Amino acid sequence: MTGDGPSRAAALRGSLVDGLYGAGWSAVKTLPEPAARALGRTVADAAWRRRGKGVLRLESNLARVVPDADAAALRELSRAGMRSYLRYWMESFRLPAWSKDRIRGGFAPSNVHYLTGGLAAGKGVILALPHMANWDLAGAWVTTKLETPFATVAERLKPETLYDRFVAYREGLGMEVLPHTGGSAFGTLARRLRDGGLVCLVADRDLSTSGVEVDFFGGRARMPAGPALLAQQTGALLLPVTLWYDDSPVMQGTVHEPVVVPAEGDRARRTAVMTQQLADAFAAGIAAHPQDWHMLQRLWLDDLRPRTPKAPPAEAGAQPAQEARGTGEAGSA
Repeated sequence: MTGDGPSRAAALRGSLVDGLYGAGWSAVKTLPEPAARALGRTVADAAWRRRGKGVLRLESNLARVVPDADAAALRELSRAGMRSYLRYWMESFRLPAWSKDRIRGGFAPSNVHYLTGGLAAGKGVILALPHMANWDLAGAWVTTKLETPFATVAERLKPETLYDRFVAYREGLGMEVLPHTGGSAFGTLARRLRDGGLVCLVADRDLSTSGVEVDFFGGRARMPAGPALLAQQTGALLLPVTLWYDDSPVMQGTVHEPVVVPAEGDRARRTAVMTQQLADAFAAGIAAHPQDWHMLQRLWLDDLRPRTPKAPPAEAGAQPAQEARGTGEAGSA
């Protein structure tokens, strides 16, 4: 095999992934809505039955959210979770084809006065969300219903063509999309807020090495410091938001009370307090609607730490015991 074999294989996989997403956006958005929903449930159930790494990780995460659930209840919850996750994808593939009226009627949030009041005050607003239901639909609702553009940050995906596809998709919905890497995003977001603008950040999973440790469903997790730091630096209003689905085609959500900058403590202490308050608001929404939390990756610190290799089995031919639930890795369902 030539030395560039692995890179060629990675490029091929990347092209395949990009092609699949492209096919989704091209084909699914042309389906009638009931057919798209049925397709999403079919794909979700197939992935759930396959019990891949993503499904196992989702189930492990949900076990922390609902600690009293037995194995059968957890499996049903993870199936509902996969159906919610695929509903997100089916909606996202179709969003570019939705009319403005469909977008306005597709989301029914409560306590929007926190957001509109903050914007009217001209001080800038930060919306911080967990990976719940369809945050892209919520963003499209803000740009369409409230006619308010906003800036957000996106993780750089591989291949680059896939990242470009997601950026174009979100920009088409009225969002300004900044790359997570590169170091300039924070300064740009701060400028938008000082100008009285809106910033929306998905903030329940840290993608850097500078996250803040929080208590989350009885364990320690790390969440991004950015929302709290931006609020301190710019004076913007920081609002947690949680989303969920019910049995209707309309997504539900609530804007929680503002997270206030503490009057005392240094910047690190204030950031820790505010990020914990965000985590608490996220936890309340996730506990109420666990099936709509799309966390298919490792999150808690004791899941992220490297595990000590097990000693080889004493008997020739013996197989290692299956590791306890919760060792799945991030990946496709």
